Amino acid sequence: MELDITFWSSLFSILIINLILSGDNAIVIALATLNLSEKDKKKGIFWGTFGAVALRILLTAVAAILLKLPFVQAVGGLLLTYIAVKLIRDQTEQSHTTESSGNLFGVIKIIIFADLLMSLDNVLAVAGAAGGNLVLLVLGLTISIPIVIFGSTFLSSLMKKLPLLVSLGAALLGYTAGEMVLKDSHFHFLEKIFLLEYLIPWGLALLVVVIGNYLKYLQKGKVVPSNNKASQINR
Repeated sequence: MELDITFWSSLFSILIINLILSGDNAIVIALATLNLSEKDKKKGIFWGTFGAVALRILLTAVAAILLKLPFVQAVGGLLLTYIAVKLIRDQTEQSHTTESSGNLFGVIKIIIFADLLMSLDNVLAVAGAAGGNLVLLVLGLTISIPIVIFGSTFLSSLMKKLPLLVSLGAALLGYTAGEMVLKDSHFHFLEKIFLLEYLIPWGLALLVVVIGNYLKYLQKGKVVPSNNKASQINR
């Protein structure tokens, strides 16, 4: 009976941790799949989530070692910043067509890669709750799949109606990237410098929104609407 209580309490802890840590992942998935057709969006959300969770299970075994390597967190933060900017930039009028369905595989790769960057320190909390029990770890992460799928599906539909949420979501990724830089063992001293603890995450969040929307504006200028093309041809 005691074993059962320990097992279920540990499983509950893993589920709670995953629920708390899945917010960023759901935002990445929602942003990455926003431009896909409805048919491919479901595939992208499912396979992206499945691949990310599977990778997270493998990552748990080596996360503690990776976090000790110099500049791993900092480089991961910079790569996540690039991904956040790219996700804003790609939200052009042209990308909201069925032509974007060809990007399904690329979207899945972005989801898995972004999750890999953000999960280095998160998996340690899950591994600690599992207490070295591989069955608990796999079961807890597997059950988290529908949570992430539901959350990202909801956010994606909401972003379609409220485009401002795209920038807010990307800003959150930029903030997460800033925290990753501060957590790096070689840059941890920055937290002790006055205001930098706040300026770096918030600064990256603002930078992502400004650069992403600027690149999006430039990209929109390169897109010639189909009706204008037709009128030019007729002339």
